[in-house]
Amino acid sequence: MKTSFPTALLFILLVSVIPPVSASDYLIDTEGGHAYIQFKISHLGYSWLVGRFNRFEGEFSYDKNDPASATIEIRVDTASIDTNHAERDKHLRDDDFLHVEKYPEARFVSTGFTELGNGKAKLLGDLTLHGVTRQIEIDVKHVGAGTDPWGGYRRGFEGNTSITLADFGITKFLGEAARRMEFSLGIEGIRKKSDNRPRRPGGLRIR
Repeated sequence: MKTSFPTALLFILLVSVIPPVSASDYLIDTEGGHAYIQFKISHLGYSWLVGRFNRFEGEFSYDKNDPASATIEIRVDTASIDTNHAERDKHLRDDDFLHVEKYPEARFVSTGFTELGNGKAKLLGDLTLHGVTRQIEIDVKHVGAGTDPWGGYRRGFEGNTSITLADFGITKFLGEAARRMEFSLGIEGIRKKSDNRPRRPGGLRIR
């Protein structure tokens, strides 16, 4: 049976207005305390100094059918550094290290995502720290995804990376063993509702 011209035209118009299937957008659940940015650095080569950043925010996008399209952006309040030692934290905030008055925010923006199988992936992106932007690579593991008890949908990842502090203009010498800092990340996102996706914030609300 032939399709009439008006019917065919109506079909084309309907198809053209149906939005394409896209990746799900997630807001990182920092408010609920279900995400973390932790670090450790050698202390004189004898032990580890361990800390974290208490305030950060961000969002990511992920499509299980097209993982290469995944993106993430994270913004960190550098003054929220916490090593469980007030005097040391004060020193880390000054111009010997983070210089938080001049550089109140660190930022990571992804530039590529490659799945390797068995839930593992490589994440590439630009890290801006201490006023310097460099590309870093993060080893990622997909923790899981599913519904939560409150009617939402969540997805989580964990990651590990390390940086050379001097690459970001932090040149205070603490010994050979302390040239690099290791990071451990845990990111749990709450999927945004498709009919009410908030716009990306312009920047971190520094407290």
